[in-house]
Amino acid sequence: MVACVLSTGCSFRQWARNGYKVGPNYRKPIAPVAENWIDSDDPRVLSEPPKYPDWWSVFQDPVLDGLVESAYQQNLSLREAGQRVLQARAQRAIAVGGLFPQSQALEGSYTRAQISEVKQPFLEPVPGLFSRNFDAWSLGGNLSWEPDIWGRFRRAVEAADANLDASVEEYDAILVCLIAEVVTAYVDLRTFEQRLAYARRNVQIQEQSQELTTTRADEGKTGFISVHLAESNLDATRAAIPELEIGFRQANNRLCTLLGMPPMDLQITLEAAGGIPDAPAEVVVGIPADLLRRRPDVRAAERQVAAQSAEIGIAIADFYPSIAINGKISTQAEDFSNLFSSLSNGGSIGPSFSWNVLNYGRIANNVRFQNARFQELAVNYQNTVLKANQEVEDALVSFLRTQEQVTSLASSVEATQRALELSLVNFKEGESDFAGVFVLQGDLAQKQDRLAAAQGNVVTSLISVYKALGGGWQIRCPNFQPHEITEFDFDSQAEEIPLPDLPTEETFPELIPVIIN
Repeated sequence: MVACVLSTGCSFRQWARNGYKVGPNYRKPIAPVAENWIDSDDPRVLSEPPKYPDWWSVFQDPVLDGLVESAYQQNLSLREAGQRVLQARAQRAIAVGGLFPQSQALEGSYTRAQISEVKQPFLEPVPGLFSRNFDAWSLGGNLSWEPDIWGRFRRAVEAADANLDASVEEYDAILVCLIAEVVTAYVDLRTFEQRLAYARRNVQIQEQSQELTTTRADEGKTGFISVHLAESNLDATRAAIPELEIGFRQANNRLCTLLGMPPMDLQITLEAAGGIPDAPAEVVVGIPADLLRRRPDVRAAERQVAAQSAEIGIAIADFYPSIAINGKISTQAEDFSNLFSSLSNGGSIGPSFSWNVLNYGRIANNVRFQNARFQELAVNYQNTVLKANQEVEDALVSFLRTQEQVTSLASSVEATQRALELSLVNFKEGESDFAGVFVLQGDLAQKQDRLAAAQGNVVTSLISVYKALGGGWQIRCPNFQPHEITEFDFDSQAEEIPLPDLPTEETFPELIPVIIN
């Protein structure tokens, strides 16, 4: 046994220091995190601790608030994740059961027997002592318990605990994505709505111009070239409307799916408010290290590493002998009235062991496999942290720069409108031809469309910032306080990391679609 212990790299002292468990005690891997955001010097980027469990409320849109709540209650992907949490909870209970006697059974039987006279012709019945017909009653039970000497079962509980935590974090990660997708679909819908409004308004303006050029051409005040130019602009603007209507309908359908309902026209619901939501100019982002505490996908990746660390200990435990205590107790009698008599009792108890001594390297290779899997998950955790940092930076630079783009486009649209008004006056008074009006009308239609798209991009970029920061999952915790996240001690062992309350069966209602009013 000493050779076996030494061969696994575990001394008796280390075994005792580990709480009488073989295998490594888990420590959270180090992950590379930037000290500050690239745009931390921008006055619009606030580094104070973020407090936005319901970040979408910054848009102050009651319709949007109702959509998010409906999606939280009805989305089917989220309910799938909830069922996986319940599965992990049951798996943990199974693992805990391994700490108790692993095998136990209660047995009972009744037999009515008769001895054959052909086979035993010399056995004569003796009244009160022997009969060819007799009953056999028995009742008993057996039990086998393997004490957790090497920590196999406790490591299994550790793995199950970490897997349960990971399932909760994955649920929260899906919730973060769901909320961001709902808000994004809503903003896309509102953006298409605004772009359609611009396009239809320009169609009306260009129809008036087309009528004006036709009238002036019929009167001989201008050539028919202006008529064709006006028709060209009008047809080009009309051609953009079907494409925008397609985008509007697809955003509507995507929103319905996120709400857990078949596609339907949400126009009645959306008429309660209108326009692209206004995004605040500033955003609270905290510091990059907050991502380790707040983002559910980062926390899930870390919990998967913790679960795999325990799997190494389970694999190492196979090197050691399994020592069990076996017991059996029974009572047997010919007459049922004597079955519970003390004279009918019997039983046995004693230890046993089994040891896989000729495993042909399978146990050692399983340990190597589990360790390599651990290293893989540790690298995946580090990579998840890097990607999280990148996602925030990408969303942040997009949010800041699209604001500048909107400012420039708004000024350009205003200037183009003024130029178009003057050009139309000159054309009506005969001081210029229609070429200037033609160019400016087409230019205005394109710039207004770009302005609406850019205004939508500002909001969707802010949504991406909140999503990348890991905001939104807190709505499932009624008593959530922001400081509960920022005070986690991630330098301690993973088992000591406090987690939010886990969902229960009541968290996930029956899968009955509910149509919003």
